[in-house]
This record gives sequence, structure tokens and C-alpha cells, in this order.
Amino acid sequence: MNPLRVFIVRGAPLGLSALFLALSACSGAGSPSGPPGYTLTAAALSPDAVTAGAASTSSVSVTSANGYAGSVSLACNITGAGTAPPKCSMSASALTISSGSTATATLTVSTSSGTPGGSYSISVTAIGADGSAPANGSQTLTLTTAAVIEHIVVIFQENRSTDNLFQDPVLIARGADIATSGVNSKGETIPLTAMDLGTVGSNPQIYDLDHSHAAFVSMYAGGKMNGADQIECFPADVCPAANAQFRYVKPSDVQPYFALAEQYTFGDRMFQTNEGPSFPAHQFIISGTSAPTATSTLFDAENPLTGPVGCIAPLTETVVMIDANGNETTAAPEYPCFEHPTLTDLLNNDGISWRYYTPSAGSIWTAPVAIEHMCQEKTNSKGMRGCTAPDWINNVIMPQTKVLTDIAAGQLAQVTWIIPDGAASDHAVNTDGSGPSWVASIVNAIGNSPFWANTAIIITWDDWGGWYDHVPPFKVVNDGVSWGSGYVYGFRVPLIVAGPYAKPAYISHTIHDFGSILKFVETTFKLPSLGYADAPADDLSDCFELTHSPLTFHAIPSALDAAHFINDKRPPTDPDDD
Repeated sequence: MNPLRVFIVRGAPLGLSALFLALSACSGAGSPSGPPGYTLTAAALSPDAVTAGAASTSSVSVTSANGYAGSVSLACNITGAGTAPPKCSMSASALTISSGSTATATLTVSTSSGTPGGSYSISVTAIGADGSAPANGSQTLTLTTAAVIEHIVVIFQENRSTDNLFQDPVLIARGADIATSGVNSKGETIPLTAMDLGTVGSNPQIYDLDHSHAAFVSMYAGGKMNGADQIECFPADVCPAANAQFRYVKPSDVQPYFALAEQYTFGDRMFQTNEGPSFPAHQFIISGTSAPTATSTLFDAENPLTGPVGCIAPLTETVVMIDANGNETTAAPEYPCFEHPTLTDLLNNDGISWRYYTPSAGSIWTAPVAIEHMCQEKTNSKGMRGCTAPDWINNVIMPQTKVLTDIAAGQLAQVTWIIPDGAASDHAVNTDGSGPSWVASIVNAIGNSPFWANTAIIITWDDWGGWYDHVPPFKVVNDGVSWGSGYVYGFRVPLIVAGPYAKPAYISHTIHDFGSILKFVETTFKLPSLGYADAPADDLSDCFELTHSPLTFHAIPSALDAAHFINDKRPPTDPDDD
């Protein structure tokens, strides 16, 4: 109802002054209800999640209330920051408003490539020229940052199946698929029995098992996985009377591996890409193939018989080729010097640094020696053959222990492969049991350095070594036409992914293979695909939590430390000679 009508209807004559007072009283409803002030608003950050190195913005507004006029200073502050935290700034440090008006500024939150992953709280505050705070208080925004991995370290050990090396009750309790027994070709259930990792102890590993392509075929047994007992053991005079293949390594010998797997990510569906031994496996870990040329449908299937190998091998040396139907006799053996693209080519093209640490030049584990453009063999005046390519001179580092001194000196390439010598390789007969300490020394060197903040460490084994494993390959390609037909995929090998953004205490049941490591490097550094094993593989993304706060490093206990390996002056032994 109109208030003025009330006065008229009642009919009592009013004087002009009384009417004026009445109208004034009525109009009081529109007058300021409090002292002059202002409000502060900040729109949600756009985007509200970024990858480290990107920026996000918000529109910040100051609105006059109750006739406020004057200058308002703006500020921002970020909490939840560690090293290389996000930074915030305003497009204007102060805004001037008049009665009834609104003024705006832009808040920018910027990150660097080294900004840790996690959630950050951004507080936006204001203060008037008269010292007043916003009527509605400060504003809080949230930004989620995904960390950027700047260093990838691949540690490549030797010759272990998952069932053989990781009889870890903690992992098993978390759901890791580890068997304690197997089935032989007679249908008998054979319990796995313990043995030492090295060549000493109550049950030393003084024998080796065949891990050629023929051994793969025997154990696979057409998919039944009951042919491990058909794998040859040698030397025959020291082999057990039965069940040499049905063994596991004593947990006490591999505690550093258990500590890493329990603290970070353990993969129980990691498979070697190839169906055979070390020489081709190492070709797959740098290039995703062991083909002799870029377009060949053949694969190198076996180890050379003598050393040195690769492009510096004796000209009479050959390796067995396998065709797309899985036949090793239809194609003639070839000289073990191949030519096709490798992951290092992609790294070179984008100016991404890399190093390959290895004990010796002519080992079957030294993958670059078998790639012609990475080696560029020349014979010197003394008749000695060696590699002279820029890739070799600048990036292949010997001995492998230099990785420890390089890390200590603040030198770690963006992509690094690390190959052990025989003593620390975990290879049956060759190893002295120091492999777990060797791996721990590398992880501890990184963990205790600034590199930990943005490094991913991938630890895996090159082949199954002939040891029993109960999980069949996730796929055996043998259609004669698909990529890899006749030679992929092989048996399980262990996988550990460590680093500040590895998922903690996580069991990955996702299918991975050596191509996954290549794909991870390609994805991390935005490289194209080689088009070999990397093309169909996953990229290990399930093993990481890049938007979570980084894990604090805790040293991995081990029997031997970095100093032991740095000061070990024994000549390096090749990691695999069978």
C-alpha cells in the first residue's frame, strides 16, 4: 500500500510541515543502512587446474557500498608452496571507486616447469585508503598443478621373472599377483623353493637356465604355461636333479627391491616385449624393435655367440633372425649391426639430453653398439675396431658407475639408461648378489639430490631368465602380418616406478611392456612415436599422481652404498655371456 494514501484516507487535514516530515520518514527506507564500505569478489580461476609452466587468471572486483569512494589496494598470497612455488600478481595494485561503482583487476597465478604438483590456496585481500577491510572479507581461490617430469632414469637389470624375484608378503597382501607354486609339463604342482641371489650361501645360484626364443616356446607351451621344466639347465653337472626352474630368490637377499616396491609403485603386469634373451631385449629398450632395418619384418631373436658384438663384432659374427611366423630358420642370420630410428634420435631432434651408462663397449647389453648411426665403426692403426659416432662419443658413458659421480656433481641428463656389470646384474651365475644395493645406490643418489624433485625412476629387468612365472603373455602376436608378429610379447618381468610423483604403495595391474617406457618418454617430452613397440603400448600414466604433493624421499637401506661401487676397481664383467 502507498504510505501517502494512508494519510489521505484517514482524512485528517495536515499541515505542509507535517506532510513533509511524514514523507521524509517514509523515504528513510532507501537511505544507507551502515557506514560506507566496499565488497571484494574473485571469480574462480580459469582454468582451475594447470600443468606446471602454465598460468591461470581470475577477475577481481571491488564494489562500492553505502556511498564509499576512494582507493582500494589489492594483494595476493599463496600457501601450500614448496620449491619453485606458483607466483601471483595483480594487473593493478590499487583500484579507485566512486559511490555506487565497481572496478576490476586481473589476478594472474603463474607456475614454472619446476612447480611441484598439488593443490595451492590463493588468498586475495584488499585494504582501503582509510585502512578498511572488505565488508565480506578476503577471498580464497584454489589452483591444482600437475607436476612436469624433467628427468627419466631407466635402470635395466637382468634375467628375473616376477614370481622368481618378488616373493614379498607385503605386496601379495596388497593384491600383487605372485604365485608360490607352478605346474610342470606332467600336470604336477611344484612348490617354488628358495635360493640365494648370488653364488654364495646355503643354496647358491651356481647354474643358469636357457632363455632363448626356444626356451620361451617351451615354457609358453601353446598358452598352457606348463613347460618351464622343459627349459635346459646348465652346466648340467651342478644343476638340481629336478625343478631347477621353479625357484624364488630369498627375500633377505632383495630387501632393497622390496623396500622400493612397497614404498612406490610395483607393476605385476609388466612384460618383456620380445620372446627371447638379452641382446634383442636391449634393442627394444632404446628403440622398440630389434629389426635389422627400419622396414624389415624380421627381428633379431637371439644373442650373438661371441663378443664383442654389434657394429664392432668380428665380420664373421651373425645373429639368428626370426620371421613373422615365428620361424628362426627361413631367414639367413645377419651381421649384428642394425640401422633404424631409435628413441635417442627423437631426443636429439628436440635437443633433449640423454646418456647411456654401461660397463663396456662390446657387451650385448650395450644397445647403441648395435645401431650403425650410433656407433659408426672405424678401425684404428692397431687394427682395433671402435665406435666413433657423435652419439657414442658424447652420450655413451663408461664405466656405468660414473652415473653416481655425475649425480653428485649435479649432472643428470633428461633421459638416462643405466646398465649394470655382471656382478650387480642379478643374472644367475654372473651376479655376486650386489644388484639390489647397486639399484639402491642410484635411487639414493637421486633421492638425496635436487634432482629428486622432478625425476621418474623406472626399474625393470630385461628378460625372464628361464625362471618359472605363472602369468602368460598378455598377447602373442603370430598372425604373420601385424607389427611384431612372430616375436612379441614375452613373459612377465618385475617393474618398479619410483619418484616424488609415483603412486605410493600402489600395485599396477595395467599391462605394460618395454614399449610403455618409450611411450612414457615420448609423452613426457612431447615427442612423436617411433612407430614400433611404443605405438600400441600404454604410457605408464597409471603409475603416477602428478597433481598430488610430491613424496618426501626416504633412503633405501642396503648392504652396500655408492662408495662401494665407485671405489670398486675390478674390471667390469659383461652382464650376460650366455
